[in-house]
Amino acid sequence: MTTNIYDPDYVAALFDRCSPRYRWWSAISSFGFVWLWRRQCVDRLLGQQGVSRINPAGIAPKQMSAPVVIDLMAGTGEVWPHVLNALPRARITAIDISHRMHKEAVAKLHRQRADQITHIAANALEHDLDANVCDLLVATFGLKTFNDEQQTQLARQIARVLRPGGAFSLIEASDPKGWIFRPLFRFYLDRMLPLVEKVFLRGAQDFSMIGAYTRAFGDCSHMESALRSAGLNVTQKRHFFGCATSLAGTKPIAPPPGSP
Repeated sequence: MTTNIYDPDYVAALFDRCSPRYRWWSAISSFGFVWLWRRQCVDRLLGQQGVSRINPAGIAPKQMSAPVVIDLMAGTGEVWPHVLNALPRARITAIDISHRMHKEAVAKLHRQRADQITHIAANALEHDLDANVCDLLVATFGLKTFNDEQQTQLARQIARVLRPGGAFSLIEASDPKGWIFRPLFRFYLDRMLPLVEKVFLRGAQDFSMIGAYTRAFGDCSHMESALRSAGLNVTQKRHFFGCATSLAGTKPIAPPPGSP
């Protein structure tokens, strides 16, 4: 029987197994790029804050000093230091389908700031957060675990929970089609990572799923279209020759009734 790698139960079990080793293995296997890309994702998020204040009705109020930030597919929270360094009073709502990822995040990374972080163990497609509940939204390296239909559903969720004038930034490992060194990149993901993981992680074959996920994902183009269809402003950016792609944008502020 063929495994559905996008089935929520499969994804939850995959990351539950990965959770004890996720932080150090993802950093090592990406040669540190995941740290850089997370920081760049947050930089794009902050850059959208000023953009989001311009709207047909004039200038929106300034961002609150303690913004509400949603982190979708939060994992073990590696993006939170970047968010909290830039926005020290931010309140983060972290959503992840893997309960063990949340436990690892608090126990090993963020115990001192636990009062600023609320954890919700839920499928990002089905959580029941209120509409217009957050000022900012970020997601790092979770998009590839959704197929096109699920990405469309996720885009609607993002549009629903963002307040008018709110900003978002998403980043994902991608397949750098057109890059001259893509064959080496694919060889590393598809052949070398599974071998290294098998030898050094007692036969595990979980992290090596990144090869299958990135090949199927391609880049953020479908998610870009889905976000735009959901009514959001969005731009895409390539990172390191397309080995990652990111999306950043805003939820428009509707003009007051009666405006031309």
